[in-house]
Amino acid sequence: MNNKLNGVISALKKDVGLILSISFGVFLFILFFQPFPLDKFDFNNRVLLVAGLGVIVLLFIVLFRNVLPWLIQKNHSQPIFLSHISGFLVFASSAIACAFYLRYVGSVKISFYIIIKIALICLISPVVLRLYDLFNDLKQENEALIKEKETIKNQIEKYKEDSSDKYIILSSEKSTYQLKLLISEVMLIKAADNYVETVYKQGKNLKKELIRNTLKKIGDQLTPYSNFIRCHRTYIVNTQYIEKLNRKYNNYWLTLKEYTEQIPVSRQYLLRVKEAL
Repeated sequence: MNNKLNGVISALKKDVGLILSISFGVFLFILFFQPFPLDKFDFNNRVLLVAGLGVIVLLFIVLFRNVLPWLIQKNHSQPIFLSHISGFLVFASSAIACAFYLRYVGSVKISFYIIIKIALICLISPVVLRLYDLFNDLKQENEALIKEKETIKNQIEKYKEDSSDKYIILSSEKSTYQLKLLISEVMLIKAADNYVETVYKQGKNLKKELIRNTLKKIGDQLTPYSNFIRCHRTYIVNTQYIEKLNRKYNNYWLTLKEYTEQIPVSRQYLLRVKEAL
């Protein structure tokens, strides 16, 4: 019994301020705008009667929004259908209860016009609850995006720090020639018959260097460096320079910063490219 009580209290904690605000708002609205004929009551009794309407709204919100979902939830997951119809249950139940309350406690003659008023007033609570939930969802999504942005920013900064001052040495087939470059300078490497062509940046200029070797062996030399990914049987690119992955029908290609040529992406390496991006 104590466990059940603790569970209900826990479910109410996050919504208690909102629920009290809605019920108090309904109380004030009815008290000041007097949509129902309560003139036969003196002021004190009228306040008590209107307070009863606020309490009805509060009880049905607590019942269908907090207590009932907690009671029937299984395996720590709330039933999806209940989360979708809880607003309707709050509206319908509170409207029916308020109509009976006004008829038999407030001695108000129920007409179609009175029913419309009751329905509109009772519609306030599910609308406010829905807007509140949407706002919270957007807030949580925004916080998650901010955290993700910070994580990516930190990764990029670390990536730049790691790659800005480290050198790689690209060797020819028999190590008769070596090309030493900063990781951050190398833009791409592509196969060119029995050679590989290294495109790299020095200052503001793009330069090209041919090395007699295969792209596979050059790729093996680049294995320790996570900056480089193979996107095609003839291309290895530095992810630091990737600007966008493009698609048209079933064809994919990369756009690189400060490089006019399109870099093809084969389906064999597509997943790896997407993960790198």
